[in-house]
Amino acid sequence: MNTWTQMSIEYANQRSYLDDLFQVYPTIPDGIREVNAEIWGAVEKAFKRKNNEALIRELLKLNLFPLKDSYVAYLKRDKTAMARNPRTVNRLCGRLYELGLDKIYERCGEPKETNRQIGPMFREWLRKKSLGLSPVGVDKFTADRKDAVLDGDDRSMMDFARDELNYRRDKGLDFVARFNGKYVIGEAKFLTAFGGHQNAQFADAMSTLRTPDVKAEKIAILDGVLYINGKNKLRQTLTGNYAGGNIMSALVLRNFLYQL
Repeated sequence: MNTWTQMSIEYANQRSYLDDLFQVYPTIPDGIREVNAEIWGAVEKAFKRKNNEALIRELLKLNLFPLKDSYVAYLKRDKTAMARNPRTVNRLCGRLYELGLDKIYERCGEPKETNRQIGPMFREWLRKKSLGLSPVGVDKFTADRKDAVLDGDDRSMMDFARDELNYRRDKGLDFVARFNGKYVIGEAKFLTAFGGHQNAQFADAMSTLRTPDVKAEKIAILDGVLYINGKNKLRQTLTGNYAGGNIMSALVLRNFLYQL
């Protein structure tokens, strides 16, 4: 098994893994979302007048629609569809009237789901000099060959890797760095459960790891349940098919980089 994967498993099972990982992924839900007062006034008016189309139209203007329904996304993207589909609008409004205004307001102000916040957290952790260096923009990153971590969003890092490192996958990156003259690229993910979307996240990171002909060390910076001892499919895949890959926790990333 890859040394860094083994080190990550040992860290997760023998040390204060979750306590330490909280420095990387401080998954505290955001505060209550602000509900625009002007839009909410229009919502109240439409609700009281039982104006179904206006009620849906105003609620769609808010950051969070109060119902989880597969048809809402379509209406959000094509507002002309409301006039053509009155039964769908009436069905949604029936649920809204059952909720009542107070509950609708509460749902519109709910914090973001934790898993939607995780993405930017890794880069925020990097910006705290967690690897001993402050990430820098592309101009400074390319100015010399010193150790450096590239700062940017996943798209800009993908563009750099494509132009400079022969990275040909149409997928953004979470990490681009250079240590001891060697480039390193990778994705960072926090896997919080087994199965479904989390397995897809793992598979996505592995696709980057398998990308051929890249002029860089490819790594998968993974944390979460995949390091739990057991016979779950994710753990077996980690120690089976990908036992030789550079898969590691963010908590051992610094050690990996400085030994290059």
